[in-house]
Amino acid sequence: QVQLVESGGRLVQAGGSLKLSCAASGRTFSSVAMGWFRQAPGKEREFVATINWNGGITRYTDSVKGRFTISRDNAKNTVYLQMNSLNPEDTAVYYCAARSSGAIVTLTTAYDYWGQGTQVTVSS
Repeated sequence: QVQLVESGGRLVQAGGSLKLSCAASGRTFSSVAMGWFRQAPGKEREFVATINWNGGITRYTDSVKGRFTISRDNAKNTVYLQMNSLNPEDTAVYYCAARSSGAIVTLTTAYDYWGQGTQVTVSS
């Protein structure tokens, strides 16, 4: 079992930066892949970024490449999402998710555990 709690979401102006955190409980955190997803009003939840069990492999959706960085600290059971050059299209509820496997996958359905989400709002 893995429990996830996101934090760091808030209102920010376009061009600004935010760093989201996801604190995980459970002894298996260091062996599982983690992901960040987001859901805007009226839209389906979409993949944003993922990182494998040891942080050596990452993957991003095209719209955030070069702006967002996913990282993890297994000693702190925490995964992060650094978001730079934010624009209004990034406005969404951001969710942290964990897989039972250490390999990265971008499919929403491949993740077994989810946090409650944190709201990110980017004003123009």
